[in-house]
Parts: sequence; C-alpha cells; structure tokens
Amino acid sequence: MVVVPLSQPRKNEEAPLPALQDDKLNLTRLAAGGALVAGGVLFLTGYRRAGILAASTGTALALLDQQGTIQSWWQRLPRYIDDVQRLLSDVQGAVDEVAVKRERLHKVFAK
Repeated sequence: MVVVPLSQPRKNEEAPLPALQDDKLNLTRLAAGGALVAGGVLFLTGYRRAGILAASTGTALALLDQQGTIQSWWQRLPRYIDDVQRLLSDVQGAVDEVAVKRERLHKVFAK
C-alpha cells in the first residue's frame, strides 16, 4: 500500500471563493434550465406534449441567452458543410474505385 502525504492548508490564509461570471443572478439561464428540467420530468411522466412544449421553451430561452455562440456557429457552418461535401466526394471516389476493381475481379474469375 502506498501512502501519499497530503499537504496541510495554511490556517491564516483563506481560499478565495470562485467568482461568478456576472456577479448577478441570471434569470434567463435559470428560467431556461428550469423549463428544460420541467420538460424532461413531464415527458418522462407521460405528458409528452406538455414536456416537449416546456423543453422547446427552455431551448429557446437558452438560445436567446447564448446569441454570440449561435452567431459564431452560424458563420462557421458553410465551412463545415464544404468539409463534409469534400469528404463525401472522396468517399464516393473510393467506392467507385472499389466497384471498378470488383468488376475486373469478377471478369477474371468468370472466365
């Protein structure tokens, strides 16, 4: 068994409390989180329509709170679509090459 020594905190120094981001209560985030939790509970208890409505409301509130993030994602989206399109064309080219080689092998073994 290995014994690891633990350092003792100094008694004179107090650890700083983690600072809140805004130092104020963010009601939009609180409402979004509450609506998402309520939507999940409603959905799991069988009230599916009400659950989906509450979860949609929570999602909309969360999106309103994170407008900067949504804008940056929206600006990056065309680049991601181009990357995916390029990847799909590469995969299509590889599949075409495999099909051609399969046909050649089929002709060789059919003789």
